[in-house]
Amino acid sequence: MAVRAAVLPAIGSPLEITRIELPEPGPGQVRLRLAAAGVCHSDLSLTDGTMRVPVPAVLGHEGAGTVLAVGDGVTHVAPGDAVVLNWAPSCGTCHACSLGEVWLCADALTGAAGVHARTADGTDLHPGLNVAAFAEETVVAASCVLPLPDGVPLTDAALLGCAVLTGYGAVHHSARVRAGETVAVFGAGGVGLATLQAARIAGAARIIAVDVSPAKEELARCAGATDYVVASENTPREIRALTGRQGVDVSVECVGRAVSIRAAWESTRRGGRTTVVGIGGKDQQVTFNALEIFHWGRTLSGCVYGNCDPAEDLPVLAGHVRAGRLDLDALVTERIGLDGIPAAFENMRAGKGGRALVVF
Repeated sequence: MAVRAAVLPAIGSPLEITRIELPEPGPGQVRLRLAAAGVCHSDLSLTDGTMRVPVPAVLGHEGAGTVLAVGDGVTHVAPGDAVVLNWAPSCGTCHACSLGEVWLCADALTGAAGVHARTADGTDLHPGLNVAAFAEETVVAASCVLPLPDGVPLTDAALLGCAVLTGYGAVHHSARVRAGETVAVFGAGGVGLATLQAARIAGAARIIAVDVSPAKEELARCAGATDYVVASENTPREIRALTGRQGVDVSVECVGRAVSIRAAWESTRRGGRTTVVGIGGKDQQVTFNALEIFHWGRTLSGCVYGNCDPAEDLPVLAGHVRAGRLDLDALVTERIGLDGIPAAFENMRAGKGGRALVVF
């Protein structure tokens, strides 16, 4: 069956909106109609080769929709069910999974090498980050589908699949922010806005948002920021001035650039925690000298997918949505159709806006 999708023909090429031939679900697979898909910076990282996946590929990894059909052996969802896509399913058997660190599963992205669909001329297409959510419909492994808890609007639920899980997990699982602590969040894009909300939910006393764009201040404050700093070479000094010259207890970097990682580190108090969420390229080299590592006693850690187990964390997030503590709609700065995806990518490249949501 033919459906419309956003295809990356080659690394460095613009996305093309075209029709693809999507197969029916085989054993252990699910076919669904997308309700919405978030335009995430990770997809941009695929287009420029920062993250490597086979191409040509149908991109999009943050989505939600309704099950149309299931293959043999699928029992946890049925046609008509509302579901959220999980782009990094855990295998349950590798070393990381055996340690309970499912977000580091060695086999999470093996599905990206498979053939997902074909173009009209028969060219094989891969599923980007497993789920190929930039399409009217998709076919995925059953492990990539999670039932949507009650009380969460299906369209907004797309954001739970990446931005919200990542931001929430960065605060609650990686940095382990405690009530009364001070937090700085570098980057006010989709993940950054989710991180700000998560810091507020955690009970942070002061939440400082940092971004290069003055225009994002209103978005950041609506998400929970108590202070806003326009990024510059003086950012660490400004943050220390806001925190009694100590620095924040926790910095969360959501950009993936050497300069912002270094600024986040320098903005953290002695003995504090710096968590890096942003995905940077190999050219982004961050340096530290041995004396400062000893003297400051800070912890610097990476954070993959929010260090989350989506199956366990999704119901928790749904509870926050139902209670009004988590506002998914506030994370969306623009609602677009499938044809608007190429322009949304250009906006991301230019550092504009927060999170565009593709509504089908």
